[in-house]
Amino acid sequence: MSDPHGRLLVYPDASAHPTSIRAKAAIFADPKSRTLLQQLDRVAPAAAPVLIVGETGTGKELIARHLHSQSGRKGAFVAVNCGALSQSLAEAELFGHQAGSFTGADETRAGWFEAANGGTLFLDEIGDLPLPLQVKLLRVLQEREVVRVGSRKAIPLDVRLVAATNVNLAEAVTAGRFRLDLYYRLNVATFDLPPLRERHGDIMPLAEHFLSKYAQQLRVRPPVLGLDTRRALLSYAWPGNIRELENVIHFALLSADGDIRPEHLRFAAAPQTAALTPTLSPIENIATQLDKLFASSPTELYQSLEELIVRRAFSYCSQNQVQTARLLGISRNVLRTLLKRLGLISNDAVADEYPDLRLVPASD
Repeated sequence: MSDPHGRLLVYPDASAHPTSIRAKAAIFADPKSRTLLQQLDRVAPAAAPVLIVGETGTGKELIARHLHSQSGRKGAFVAVNCGALSQSLAEAELFGHQAGSFTGADETRAGWFEAANGGTLFLDEIGDLPLPLQVKLLRVLQEREVVRVGSRKAIPLDVRLVAATNVNLAEAVTAGRFRLDLYYRLNVATFDLPPLRERHGDIMPLAEHFLSKYAQQLRVRPPVLGLDTRRALLSYAWPGNIRELENVIHFALLSADGDIRPEHLRFAAAPQTAALTPTLSPIENIATQLDKLFASSPTELYQSLEELIVRRAFSYCSQNQVQTARLLGISRNVLRTLLKRLGLISNDAVADEYPDLRLVPASD
C-alpha cells in the first residue's frame, strides 16, 4: 500500500543552513510528483547526465540527491553552486590545481570532479557557468578525464553529472550565453520540476511536515490547521516554492497562540506577477479547484459534480442528446437516464422518441 502522504525527501543537516533558499524537504504526493518520482527511479541507475529544470526553492538538489541514492554509486555526492564560483578560481575549484600553478596555490589540490569520482557531481545553476569554463566542462564530459590547472597529466574519472537550472537553457543558447554542444551533452535525460503552485497535492503534506518538525523543535504540540487556513495555503501562488512554505509555517507556529488561523500566515509582500500565473490545462484547473473543494469537506460532492457536468454539456450542445452523449463519451441510454433524473427531459418525451426504451432509475 502506498503512503497517502507521499514519499518524503529531507535535506541532510538542514539546520546547518537555516538561511539557505534551497528546499529542505520534498514530498511526492501530488499525481505530477508521483509520476516524476517513477521517472527518476527508472533513470537513476544509468550513468547518463541528468538535467533538472525548475524554479528556485522547488527541490532540485533534493532530486539530485535522490538520483544519487538510487544509483548504486559508491562515491560521494558533491554539490556545487555554479553561481557562487569565483570567476578567477572557478577552473581550479572544479578541476583542481598543482602547487605553484597560480598566485596563492601553495599546495596541490583536487577539484570537485575528483572529489565526486565514483559518485555524483551536482552542478546547480549551471546556466551561470562562464562560457570559457563551459568549453572545458564539455571536454571533461567527453573525455571522462580531468587535467588539473598547471598539470599535463590526465586523471580518469567515473562521475555521474547532474545539472540544474532555473533558466531556459535553450533560450540561453539562442542568446549566446550557453554553448549548444554542451546543452546537447547535458540534455540526455531532462526533468521539469513543477513549481509548488502546480503541485497542489504536495502543499498540505509539506505544511504538515514542517508543522511537525518545528513543533518538535519548540517542544510544543502541533496545532491544528483549520479549514480556512488550509484554503489560504492552497490558494496562494507560492512564488518562493517549498522554502517559502517552510518559512510561512515556521512563522505561523511562532506567532499563533493555539490553532493556526489565516491571519497567522505571513505571505510574501511582493506583488504576484503574471509570470507566476501558471498556464494550466483545463483538467489541471479543475484539479486545482477540486483540491479547494476537498478542503471544505463538502457534502454530496460527487452528485453535485455529476449534475454540473451533465447540465453544462447538455446546454453546450443546445439540448441535442446525440451530441451531448458523444461529448461526454457515454451511451445515449445512460445520458437519457441522467437527463430524466435531473428533470431535463420527461418520461413522455423519451417514450415518444424511443417507445422500446425503459428508463432505469440510477442506483446509489
